[in-house]
Amino acid sequence: MPRFHYQVLNAQGVSLEGMLRADSERDAARQLERRGLSVVEIRSGESGGRVQRGRLRHADVILSLQELATMLTSGVSIADAVGSQALGAHHPRIVAAYASMSRDLQRGQAFSATLAKCGLPLPEYVIQLARAGELTGELGRALRDASTQLEYEQQLRNEMRNALIYPAVLVLAGVAAVAIMFIFVVPKFASLLQHAKDLPLLAWLVLHAGTWTRANFGLLLVLLVLAGAGATWALRKPELRAAAMDKLSRWPVVGPWLVEADTARWAKVLGALLGNKVPLMRALELAQAGLQLPQRRARMGEVARAVRGGASLADALEDHDALTATGYNLVRVGERSGKLAAMLDSLAKLYEEAGRNRMKRVLILLEPIAILVIGSVIGTIILGVILAITSANDLAV
Repeated sequence: MPRFHYQVLNAQGVSLEGMLRADSERDAARQLERRGLSVVEIRSGESGGRVQRGRLRHADVILSLQELATMLTSGVSIADAVGSQALGAHHPRIVAAYASMSRDLQRGQAFSATLAKCGLPLPEYVIQLARAGELTGELGRALRDASTQLEYEQQLRNEMRNALIYPAVLVLAGVAAVAIMFIFVVPKFASLLQHAKDLPLLAWLVLHAGTWTRANFGLLLVLLVLAGAGATWALRKPELRAAAMDKLSRWPVVGPWLVEADTARWAKVLGALLGNKVPLMRALELAQAGLQLPQRRARMGEVARAVRGGASLADALEDHDALTATGYNLVRVGERSGKLAAMLDSLAKLYEEAGRNRMKRVLILLEPIAILVIGSVIGTIILGVILAITSANDLAV
């Protein structure tokens, strides 16, 4: 039954709005009038009844998959579960996606096929897990594993983002302090530039930079806005973001942190795929595609080619120096015991913990470095001003 968004006034004149199921707009109006409400507006729920919540978040997609997996593991049929999600209070894009999937399921299409073309931002391994779940008859478990992996990746991104908040605030505060000094403090001593030939070089540079900054404040502001917009645009480009991450991975302290986080993601995806009976080669391809660092992606591609050539996974990883000694042992034990998925999950936890410890170490270093750099810049400005004042006093004497 269609849904309509309404806006009404009650007996006290208070404006109310909500959703209503009815055969038509006229039927919806009659239902509201029977409740003693004065109709202001009625429109189709498809065209604007649902409140827009901005861009689609990863958390919304993960929540919808978790709900779907819970219904399937509870015995609800796939058609009823998807149809229920199409009527849920999710983001409009999710509702539209599940409505499209429900229609395709009614036409006899497989769930994995409808999921692949629903338009939701899902990694390829989620589709493969759904396909494997259909073949094994455990679609609910497969979707639960997929949502768990998506949640893990989201948590990893949030941890990395949150870890950089304090250093970023510290740097911005320092930049603001330096800007205030250049714009409001240093120009007050601009008259000392009349003795430019007799001023020390540092004093002349500081005073000249302050007067130039104040005179060209508008231009600097425009350049900063353009630089910020350019950086935001570049970070939204996957290829540019991957190139930046690849360069950071070669840095002495930050690099190992990024590599460990990426390896944990690879092991987690591979373990989830193998646990749902996805063939090893296909699982390796999908896990490789989920890596964020181009260098690691290329290395894991060589590992996959070695496995296709007949090498064991542990030997291929060791030959290409892809893991640590502990990682090779866990993979080798998993292959021999037939519990490779469980061993990969344990490996992912080890790398995840190592990554967290490395992240804390990076933060411990970032904070004093930022304070030292900002303090040095402010100290240089103050020293330049003091040198200018003392030089002017010497000239006066």
